Amino acid sequence: MIHKQATRSDSVPVDDTAAWIAGLLPDDLFTAPIEVVIDRDEILVVGRLAAPTLADDATEADIAATEAGRISGFRENTRDQRIRLARQIEHRYQRKMAWGADCGGSRQLFSTISAPVMTRLRQAERQVLDTLVDSGVARSRSEALAWCVRLVGEHADQWLTDLRTAMGSVDELRQRGPEL
Repeated sequence: MIHKQATRSDSVPVDDTAAWIAGLLPDDLFTAPIEVVIDRDEILVVGRLAAPTLADDATEADIAATEAGRISGFRENTRDQRIRLARQIEHRYQRKMAWGADCGGSRQLFSTISAPVMTRLRQAERQVLDTLVDSGVARSRSEALAWCVRLVGEHADQWLTDLRTAMGSVDELRQRGPEL
């Protein structure tokens, strides 16, 4: 599965990314097709790991701990291999590469980047951030802004998905049009 954040300034085409990465990865690295998420800064590849076998009376805490252990073991055991693969992906697509793993109901992302974003805010908008900082929800305006973005993302997920789909359609139409 591929999720491409449509942008107007893609420097390197990424249309073949999911297929190229799927071909690059060893067949036994993950147990299901990978999920690829792309934006202008980063490519994230998330794969599914085999769920561990547990006793019938395992608690939710046991299940979560076992899944976390499986993901941690995968991360450590495949580190060198994933670094080699990431270098090839980064070279081809000119974006940073991050990994993640799903196991049962758990998901962990490794080494995702935190990209700086510059914005200008009016006083009322700054006061929202300052309230979050003053109340202890966030330690800084930067962290408060990230918190706000995550909150909007959670509550506007379908709208953002529809918008991304529409932007992808516009990009497809633009590509079929005449060269400028």
